[in-house]
Amino acid sequence: MNNKIVLITGATSGIGKSAAMELAKMGATVIVHGRNKAKADAVKQEIMKACNHDRIDVLLGDMSSQNEVQAMAQEFKNKYERLDVLVNNAGGVMAGQRQVTVDGLERTFAVNVVSLFLLTSLLFEHLAKSDDARIINVSSLAHKFGKLQLDDLQSEKNYSSSLAYGNAKLQVIAVTEELDKRLKKAGISNVTVNALHPGVVATNFAMNSTGSRFQFLFKTFKFLFISPEKGARTTVFLASSDKVKGISGLYFARRRPAKVKRTHLSNDIDLRVLWEHLEKNSKTEFHI
Repeated sequence: MNNKIVLITGATSGIGKSAAMELAKMGATVIVHGRNKAKADAVKQEIMKACNHDRIDVLLGDMSSQNEVQAMAQEFKNKYERLDVLVNNAGGVMAGQRQVTVDGLERTFAVNVVSLFLLTSLLFEHLAKSDDARIINVSSLAHKFGKLQLDDLQSEKNYSSSLAYGNAKLQVIAVTEELDKRLKKAGISNVTVNALHPGVVATNFAMNSTGSRFQFLFKTFKFLFISPEKGARTTVFLASSDKVKGISGLYFARRRPAKVKRTHLSNDIDLRVLWEHLEKNSKTEFHI
């Protein structure tokens, strides 16, 4: 990973932090994204100490705000000429009742899907400058509980925190597949995109999602879950391994291609319609 530039969103704790640590140890320049400056700076210092180089940077921004995502992307582009690996790791289950962001979007949809789409779009030109650019979208086994509800993407008709999360993680896989189709149609072979399930990881994920099925499961069975270090293995594998060079459009678990539950992810038309919704909701056109 020497001379590789890696940006990881949601990298101040859990899987994101562990992936940042491992890729930095491999020699990569790693940009740690977070919302809290003190926390991000502390993680930066921790990684630099562990990896014995100082090519660790911090990028701050709230993924629920499109203005902040745009500012993050611009700051990155002002500092770096290209991007080799983009890990869209930020996300989560939202606590309590349905919440709306400053942009008027349901928060689960905004943080897990719209911000991923927007940031990838804004940084795509920099990714295209890499000889081997890899976009890695962190999804979840929870996609099996989701539905691609194109008439209710923001859960206005039927909301629960766990259902919204499952829907969002299915949408992440749908975006991954549609982006792969568009890359191939455009004849772009130096940029790949894959999604992954990291495993059921013992982090603080879902601890604040009051009343959700995920909070109950994570509180009750957390002792059975894997460590963040193990949870980051598939992310690190997709970011660094020659075994997946040129591989695109797949969903991975345990560093292997895995099956997606396709009951509610059925056809190319639905994928294109979701893409159009995301362009509208993010107020951007994704140029490839």
